[in-house]
Amino acid sequence: MDRPNIGVALRKLVYFVAVTLDGFIAAPDGSFDFFPLEPDLASYLVAEWPQTLPTFTHAQLGVASPATGRFDTVLMGRVTYEPGLKHGHTSPYDHLKQYVFSRSLAPASYPDVEILSGDPSSFVRQLKARPGRDIWLCGGGQLAGQLLDELDELVLKLNPIVAGSGIPLIDRGFDPHRFTLTSTRPLAGGVVVAHYTRQAGGPA
Repeated sequence: MDRPNIGVALRKLVYFVAVTLDGFIAAPDGSFDFFPLEPDLASYLVAEWPQTLPTFTHAQLGVASPATGRFDTVLMGRVTYEPGLKHGHTSPYDHLKQYVFSRSLAPASYPDVEILSGDPSSFVRQLKARPGRDIWLCGGGQLAGQLLDELDELVLKLNPIVAGSGIPLIDRGFDPHRFTLTSTRPLAGGVVVAHYTRQAGGPA
């Protein structure tokens, strides 16, 4: 079993993601272009969370290069990674260390990211014990489900959209975990950024 370094503050795993009112982060095919990047949301992300914007958008949005902030690592599943590939973006977050969890993608075919096929939870525990900044989980639902016990914070860009179906925020069997709401930030375009932290005392 992985053991944390005694006396060293562990890195946090933060699930920062856009979500609909009914709890979906993407369409059934994995696309998420129905989440509009309204000017007020773009300005907020540039000011507060610039590292969560794809590297290829930085020049257009006026993000300093390289983008700075609380993260140095991003985790994503295959379905989250693939939409960018369709547009030729093999390294969407080139300013971060990128890990993609997949059992079907061949690592040699995607040299710009590190493809992993092992247990995500074990890997994240190892990452947390290493020196570094916090870790961003950007999707998707299945990976978030596997990592639910490791999540320290949820930062949800709650969009005024009802999707009806799609990829859920957390894809996992019934297993309640309680988080504490620490802040909300309503934006003019209707998005509310809600920040939750894991409640002390256990997973549920």
